[in-house]
Amino acid sequence: MQTIRSFFITQWSSDVRLDGKTAIVTGGNTGIGKETAKDLAGRGARVILACRDMAKGEQAVCEITGEVAGARVVARQLDLADTTSICHFAENVYNTEKTLHYLINNAGVAMCPYAKTADGFEMQFGVNHLGHFFLTFLLLDLLKHSAPSRVINLSSAAHAMGKIQFDDLAGEKNYHPVRAYAQSKLANVLFTRELAKRTEVLGVMAYSVDPGIVNTEITRHVRRPLGDIIKTFGSLIKSPAEGAYTTLYCTVTPENQLHTGGFYRDCALAESCRAGQDDGTALKLWAVSCHLLGIRWR
Repeated sequence: MQTIRSFFITQWSSDVRLDGKTAIVTGGNTGIGKETAKDLAGRGARVILACRDMAKGEQAVCEITGEVAGARVVARQLDLADTTSICHFAENVYNTEKTLHYLINNAGVAMCPYAKTADGFEMQFGVNHLGHFFLTFLLLDLLKHSAPSRVINLSSAAHAMGKIQFDDLAGEKNYHPVRAYAQSKLANVLFTRELAKRTEVLGVMAYSVDPGIVNTEITRHVRRPLGDIIKTFGSLIKSPAEGAYTTLYCTVTPENQLHTGGFYRDCALAESCRAGQDDGTALKLWAVSCHLLGIRWR
């Protein structure tokens, strides 16, 4: 089975150290986020796990520190479905951290029943896109201060099925969980593309990542028949550690070997779908996102 898996799953490793660096990983208490945090801690970085559930966050800290000698990992409360929580998290970061070199926007919800965030946004668009958009906005000054720094946004192959429904971002007219998820993942790619244009001169690079099909809790809302397929071929699906490879690749690879604004898959630059390369849509999404959040990027 291992031989068969090797045809489907790219293996990757690097001995790059990150001593003296600070990273934030949203959703760092489970799945890909936890494996990303553990790897970064093993390289010497100080890692902040941004978690909605602090009990799970503290448990993840205990597990990582138990497995990684000398790990410097802390958990902080962050609910991406609530802009007040995002503000409190960012304020805490500015009060406790002198630098921030890596913001890894990893957390997400997938294909869930219709729901709204605390601010009235459709849940998947609100958490996966707007929550991370707002978090990045609030932490940008610290990222600039710490330059060279990086923002890494986790997207998905599902972005290729997405379309930004500007006339129904609240999902009130015609909600479908898969369509809403694909829209949010396309938004991740477009956000990365526009962010890179605005921040490269500031020393802040941005990358979007497709981790592949990974066996994590995010698939809990997946229904039949896709859910059955995932279970049947579970041994050929990436483990959370393998799902973290491309995120880590974009974290430790020298900047001159990466393309800011680029879309990465299997530890290599890939081509996003045509919609993900539409600069006009990216700019419009940026403006609409700022309007919805009531913010203005300088």
